[in-house]
Amino acid sequence: MAFLIVLAALCFLMYVAYRGHSVILFAPVAALGAVLLTDPSLVAPMFTGLFMDKMVGFLKLYFPVFLLGAIFGKLIETSGFSKSIVAATIRLVGRERAMLAIVAVCALLTYGGVSLFVVVFAVYPFAAELFRQSDIPKRLIPGTIALGAFTFTMDALPGTPQIQNIIPTAFFGTDTWAAPILGTIGGVFILIVGLAYLNWRRRAAFKAGEGYGTQLLNEPAPFAGGKLAHPLIAITPLGVVGVANKLFSTWLPQAYGKQHSFDPAVIGDAAPVVQDVSKIAAIWAVEGALLLGIAAVLAFAWKPVTQSFAEGSKAAIGGALLAAMNTASEYGFGAVIAALPGFLVVANALGAIPNPLVNEAVTVTALAGITGSASGGMSIALAAMSETFIANAQAASIPMEVLHRVASMASGGMDTLPHNGAVITLLAVTGLSHRQAYKDVFAITLIKTAAVFVVIATFYATGLV
Repeated sequence: MAFLIVLAALCFLMYVAYRGHSVILFAPVAALGAVLLTDPSLVAPMFTGLFMDKMVGFLKLYFPVFLLGAIFGKLIETSGFSKSIVAATIRLVGRERAMLAIVAVCALLTYGGVSLFVVVFAVYPFAAELFRQSDIPKRLIPGTIALGAFTFTMDALPGTPQIQNIIPTAFFGTDTWAAPILGTIGGVFILIVGLAYLNWRRRAAFKAGEGYGTQLLNEPAPFAGGKLAHPLIAITPLGVVGVANKLFSTWLPQAYGKQHSFDPAVIGDAAPVVQDVSKIAAIWAVEGALLLGIAAVLAFAWKPVTQSFAEGSKAAIGGALLAAMNTASEYGFGAVIAALPGFLVVANALGAIPNPLVNEAVTVTALAGITGSASGGMSIALAAMSETFIANAQAASIPMEVLHRVASMASGGMDTLPHNGAVITLLAVTGLSHRQAYKDVFAITLIKTAAVFVVIATFYATGLV
């Protein structure tokens, strides 16, 4: 019964998300409904002590990233830089390769360390303009961005600085470059099969006479300026964000150390505020990089940006608030579900799978799907079962690097169910509903999940690491 309650809460939230209802409203309803059926006395304590605590904690850390990312994307749009880059891309790769161009830009930013959420805000204006000029249905944009940002550069390619590739290092004693050959094979598989799928969908839409679409929401405003900026100038702010993020990621921990404290008041005996820099430095780096990116746009396109800044910034802030609240609600939901007895039933059942790598892959991707979070599901799985994974792997002579890569890639598989925060953010930013665009995001998810088992099969067949 405890398991059925957890499953019912998950199915309910996926259903309402797919139907287009607000996750901000229904995430706490689903979570607390499960608590009510499990132990009614815990509804109020769970809501305040767990759901709201995790939700507010997420906003405290990540809302500035959402806000700065939305403003950066809006300035890229109103400056005309998106149109300039799109025009240059069309000349370079051709209209028929619009999807490849967007995947490449997403991959470059993600592998450079830019947050997945920031990539969505920054790339959407480019994608909308390029798809409109190429007459590709807008509903294919979320699947295209998902392939470039949520898959191979997130956790498959060795060295990626995304959190999904960092978490396993603490459990297996590895580094982010673990199993480089297997990771590259998995990444290439995802890229090739994903592009083949998206191009098949594009050709089917073309044969059906479907164009970009009309009466769409959240459409980037057409550039009303004069001559377009040179493509190299237009792409400079993106380069600034990527390079600055890398530099700040290295410099900030060195400048502040592992911890930094300060006294918040000159008068009185207020306790010093202690900041764990090791846990926040990566977020500071992204925020600083985005501020420099915004400054770069203003430096190169002051006049067109300032003419529409008031209205544009209002729209960007509204979008950032909605996206951040959606994701934070999902984060709170996952925390509550993970605290219920039914979740332990799921975790214990998954532990009965005999093969060590398949066991790890299924466990991590299942828990990521239940919690709606790749990093959250993987953290829960490894915290509870990493010792078992290690013991089974050592008995089978499997290197820790392979455990790292399988766990990392599996986390980004079934986490992208309809209630996933990144999926909801992606759809909110693009102005599309689950019914319009989720099918392609889910197909990319299936390809991503299949890649994990391709990597496992490759290891057993060749012994490559």
